[in-house]
Amino acid sequence: MTRIESTFDTLKSQNKKALIPYVMAGDPNPTVTVDLLHDLVKHGADMIELGLPFSDPMADGPVVALAGERALAAGTSTRDALKMVAEFRQRDTQTPIILMGYLNPVEIIGYDNFVALCEQSGVDGILMVDLPPAEAGSFTLHLTEHAMNEIFLLSPTTLPERREQVLTHCGGYIYYVSLKGVTGSATLNTDDVATQVQAIKAETDLPVCVGFGIRDAASAKAIGAHADGVIVGSALVQNFADIDGNDATAVANAQQKIMTKMDELRAALDSLSA
Repeated sequence: MTRIESTFDTLKSQNKKALIPYVMAGDPNPTVTVDLLHDLVKHGADMIELGLPFSDPMADGPVVALAGERALAAGTSTRDALKMVAEFRQRDTQTPIILMGYLNPVEIIGYDNFVALCEQSGVDGILMVDLPPAEAGSFTLHLTEHAMNEIFLLSPTTLPERREQVLTHCGGYIYYVSLKGVTGSATLNTDDVATQVQAIKAETDLPVCVGFGIRDAASAKAIGAHADGVIVGSALVQNFADIDGNDATAVANAQQKIMTKMDELRAALDSLSA
């Protein structure tokens, strides 16, 4: 059993919902990330999605795309992100870390080498936005052999054939994209999401987590009433948008805002099982 699977089993036994924050590795500067990950756990994260900086992030809205640009400008590479995970693992051997990114840097490193580096660093899951399940093949198998889950996206516009492939090949949890658009999009129809989540759960035993468009306690609670977890990225990452990433005071203030948001999200989800 992977750490992701074990975490969801524990949450289910506690009648709790997963809070999964997303942050970009190296944003606002590489020295911040490891402590940020630990702080997210202290403030209620059950697992963490860590973005891999990439220059052409097709699924990301402006907030996350700019976070990637800041990380790249600060010199953060995919290998650096893996080193951050390894450093995080020195103090936390329980909280699952899922890498979310794009295939080009992985192909440069090489699939086998990338999987080996992920295993050595303590990564638990991989979500490559531009790797369709029909083409994942040996990559999915290789991850499974090394106790990691490959996670795929489902969206409101996923075609039936693709949906079947995702449900067949996905591990850990299903990432359901709550709306048509990119990360950080504003329009969220809770009723539509609830209907889709129920339909997915009727077809798989995997947990279903919802991301894109969840930005506050109210939306987290509304979605958490139907899903097994919520994924929140832009609402956290945006706090680094307008600061000098090398100004320690500005960075600390931004981190405090992120943790305040985390506390609100955690309280909202926990109220569902109160």
